[in-house]
Order: sequence, then structure tokens, then C-alpha cells
Amino acid sequence: MMRSLWTAASGMKAQQTSLDTISNNLANINTTGYKKETTAFQSLLYQTIQERTNDTNGVVKPIGAQVGLGVKVAAITTSYNGDGELTASEGDFDFGINGEGFFMVEMPDGSTGYTRNGHFILAVDTAGMTLSTADGYAILDTNGNRITFANDLDASRLYFDNYGNIYYKGDDNNPVPLNISIGMTQFNNPSGLDKLGGSYLGASLASGEPRVEGLDPNLKRSIVKHGYLENSSVQAVDEMVDMIVTQRAYEMNSKAIQASDEMLQQANNLRS
Repeated sequence: MMRSLWTAASGMKAQQTSLDTISNNLANINTTGYKKETTAFQSLLYQTIQERTNDTNGVVKPIGAQVGLGVKVAAITTSYNGDGELTASEGDFDFGINGEGFFMVEMPDGSTGYTRNGHFILAVDTAGMTLSTADGYAILDTNGNRITFANDLDASRLYFDNYGNIYYKGDDNNPVPLNISIGMTQFNNPSGLDKLGGSYLGASLASGEPRVEGLDPNLKRSIVKHGYLENSSVQAVDEMVDMIVTQRAYEMNSKAIQASDEMLQQANNLRS
């Protein structure tokens, strides 16, 4: 009975983590480029009560007896299967991704981060106008350099094709290539990316090295839609159903603790 107490307690802890994940999904239901997260569970150790052996009559018992000792959270995975819906936006430098790519961002420490959030701005300083995130982090091109334009350039004449290549429309309105492309990368295991907060991700051993679109001929290039933003992949109805399932599982584990406590109380009340 003591074993059942701790087993049920592990179930309650695991379901609490699951509810935390669901709550985070719902909190980010309107976050640009956010991907749904899912909690995965794994059983704990098993205690062997009886080995596979022969009984006192010599009869083979092919099946032993093992009791599980609970559950734990194995992983919280992010699903990158399928893109969020692209919605037209009013931002002059908004981009939505249709594909498996990530934008490349120069982080404050000089390292390269990655994001699906394509809400960009032009940050103006003495060095020129730099394509940046809303936090002021510079967007990088295919070669890993900042995308910067001269201050006297008419930003309204910039044109972006579906692969992130940048052009400038002259007086004749014909686009002239600037030989600059918005950097897009892919990963063999995007679920292994480290979450840095603020919709930024970092490469890790689990994700593998970044593979730059346009430089790696084996990659299917992503479509970069100018004037659109990628919605969150979270579906409110699915999260509400998952919440109900999680709540019921939590409740059943609490009932198991209550039942174990009552059984212990009955055993404690026995009198010889």
C-alpha cells in the first residue's frame, strides 16, 4: 500500500507537468510562429515480486510478477510537423514561412539564434538601416552577415521574392537584385533545438548543425511570404480536450492515494 501511495503521487506530478505544458500552449495561442508542445511520459522502475521459475511441484511458471513504481516525464517535445496558417499583415517587413526553415538572428552575445517569428522592422542608426527583430536583433543573410541598407535608400522600393531574395525597384519600377537573401536554415531534428525564450531557439547537439538553404543543394527551400505572418499551430479545441483528459488522470491518481490511505487506516485499526 505504501508503494501505491508513491506510485500515484508520481502520476499526479507527471499530470501537473502536462497541465503546465497545455497552459503554455494556450498562453501562446496568438504568438507568431509558436509551435505546439506535447508532454511525453515514461514508466519508472519495476519491482520484481516473483521471478520466472518453477513452482514447488516443478511446474514451469513462464510469467513472473513485476509491479511498476510509477511514471515520469520523459520529454516535452515541440511539433514542427505542419506550418501554422499564414495571415496577411500590415507590417512592411513581415514574413511568414511555408516550409521547414528558420530565420537566422544575431543574438546579443554574437551567437546565431533561430526563429519562426517573422515580424521584422528596419532599425536605423549611423551605420544604416538594419533588418531586425522587434527586440532589435539583426537578421542575417545566407552568408551570416547583417542585412543592412544605406540610410538614403528608399525602403518602400525594396522588393522580396518568395525565397527571401532582396531587390530594389528603380524609377522604371523594374526590380534590380541586391545580391542579398534573407538567411534560412533547417535542422535534421528541430525538436532538439534549445529554447532561449522570446521565440528564439539555439542549435544543440540534439538538433544537429544548421543547414543553410540555398547553400545545401539537398534541402527543399522554404517559401518566404512577404506581408504575411505565421500563426501559432496551437488549436484551442485540442488543448481543451487534452486539459480535460489531464484533469481526469490527475483526479484518478488522487483517488488512488485516498484509497491507499483508507486501506492503511483499516490495517492500523486492526486489533488482536
